Amino acid sequence: MTEAIRQSFRDQAAACQALGSPLTARVLRILADDLHQGAVATRVLSWPGNPGSAGDALALRLAGGLHALIREGRAPDLAAAYAGGSDADLRAALARAMATQEACLLRWLDSPPQTNEVRRSSVLIAAGHWLADRFGLPMVLSELGASAGLNLIWDHYALRIGTRVFGPSDAPVVLSPEWAGPLPPGRPPQVAARAGVDLNPLDPAADRLRLMSYIWADQPDRLARTAAAADLAAGFPGLVTRGDAVDWLATRLAQPFPGHLHLIFHTVAWQYFPAATQARGEALLAKAGARATAEAPLARLAMEADGKDGAAVTLTLWPGGKTIALARADFHGRWLRWQG
Repeated sequence: MTEAIRQSFRDQAAACQALGSPLTARVLRILADDLHQGAVATRVLSWPGNPGSAGDALALRLAGGLHALIREGRAPDLAAAYAGGSDADLRAALARAMATQEACLLRWLDSPPQTNEVRRSSVLIAAGHWLADRFGLPMVLSELGASAGLNLIWDHYALRIGTRVFGPSDAPVVLSPEWAGPLPPGRPPQVAARAGVDLNPLDPAADRLRLMSYIWADQPDRLARTAAAADLAAGFPGLVTRGDAVDWLATRLAQPFPGHLHLIFHTVAWQYFPAATQARGEALLAKAGARATAEAPLARLAMEADGKDGAAVTLTLWPGGKTIALARADFHGRWLRWQG
């Protein structure tokens, strides 16, 4: 099992490299080889669950803890090594952090990472325009796995495609993914209400350290974007409820929203729900879809892995229950191939 855990760190390193974080990849490769002694190494190497990215994301838990030490100013030598040290410098600084900051790092191992990738809102903005054009109704938003709610306020961000801007002209967050395919419709969406659920919701102000530490340290654009989104989300208190996603969904679907389109959405969250939870959620959506009308339609937008390049973006519409392949998107929103 120890070797499987080490391999999960190497696999995550390869994923980080592919997603534009060579520093995190270096850190995880060193850790895969160097974790041997001490409380942190012992806990990592005796991990009882699935350490991989499809399970407990163990490597990213530790990477988040190390970044937090730097952001709090508790590991200046590690900060210097992150900023441009050699592999030898980085290896030595990591060893010192493991030895001197055990209590902090052990706490970070307790919780899975919550990355709040704001660029996924590119998908939501484009889909919002598509739905506005299709239905012409104000929307009620319900997000499953909402974390800090940064993607629940997607209508306050802007999407720039070439010279076209979709969203507010003065948006504090402007997303510019590599775009392929036709443009979304120009009709802007109107959001009447929004709410989300998460097993461990983060407060965009009080949990700022956790939000920022899960962003990889060598990606200043992601750090700046997340900070701007968190500042904006702090103005929407109480958006995300703590709870089981499907229990919350059952309550949410039971509420009537006459004259509105109810949009249920999840981005890289459903795939982590247990199979039984997914099955119950699908049944709830089908039952609610059977009650949907032209005056109170229901939509479900999913951006989830399907074993192919990036994530599949699908849209299911009720009445009717038709599912549309809307797009494919990079997991971090760097590119989007729109089908519409």
